[in-house]
Amino acid sequence: MSLIENLNWRYATKRMNGEAVPKDKLTVILEAIRLTATSYGLQTHKVFAVTNAEIKTQLQAAAYGQAQLVESDVVLVFAVQQTITEADVDAYFDNIKVTRNMDITPLEGYKQMMKGTVTGMNAEQQNVWASKQAYIALGFAMAAAADQKVDSCPMEGFNREKFDEILGLNAKGYTSTVLLPLGFRSTEDFMANLPKVRKTIDELVEYIS
Repeated sequence: MSLIENLNWRYATKRMNGEAVPKDKLTVILEAIRLTATSYGLQTHKVFAVTNAEIKTQLQAAAYGQAQLVESDVVLVFAVQQTITEADVDAYFDNIKVTRNMDITPLEGYKQMMKGTVTGMNAEQQNVWASKQAYIALGFAMAAAADQKVDSCPMEGFNREKFDEILGLNAKGYTSTVLLPLGFRSTEDFMANLPKVRKTIDELVEYIS
């Protein structure tokens, strides 16, 4: 099927049947997240893939009882770094040096510019910036899931402080941003067969020539 057909097939799945997502399909989705474009390529987010049933039950309580947390096979928790430092920029350029097997000396000016950008933001600004990158990754994950015929539901309705506590994210230097449960739609989900409600292309897009 084409990308557009797959995107028409997907919807924000409200009820799932508990069926396991095949490992090869999950691998594709996670790889799509890894390949996501991010600002400067810094990848200031991390994905925590939760499959433990007991932990998912705890997360459900911190997500206002929403069924997807326990009915899905895996819950992807997109989290962002609490602090972004010059060391993150150094690590990125070290990766460039190794991956591309190149001398990064000519990139020193660009490297210093990046350091100035990240250190010039306060904690709140860094969180907003990093969260935007995480949402790009979320979009890639949703598209990849649709391509693999895996259902998903992006979720912002949860208590971030409780999620961070349950998953021990503070100790890891991260804070939760958005969720994406993955699984397969239940026959009990009345949303499954409803027409998709969207603006028309003419309403959504305005050409400026």
